[in-house]
Amino acid sequence: MTYLERIWIDPERCAGKQCIKGTRIPVTHILELMARGIDFLTIINKYYPTITIEDIRACVEFSKAMIEGEEVVLFGEATR
Repeated sequence: MTYLERIWIDPERCAGKQCIKGTRIPVTHILELMARGIDFLTIINKYYPTITIEDIRACVEFSKAMIEGEEVVLFGEATR
């Protein structure tokens, strides 16, 4: 199963933000918890008991795919 099967965007829900399919849990909420050092099992047990480890992995894969598709422009750096 790929992240495309677990992440959805519905303009009618969560202001069109990317969410775990079948929920109103935005991908960004999962990433914020991970950025705070919270592990997968704690995210599930303490915050979102209706999701799975595969859902969390899909959030990471989705984010990775979005970043790989972007062109990064750094502002404020001297050009040579």
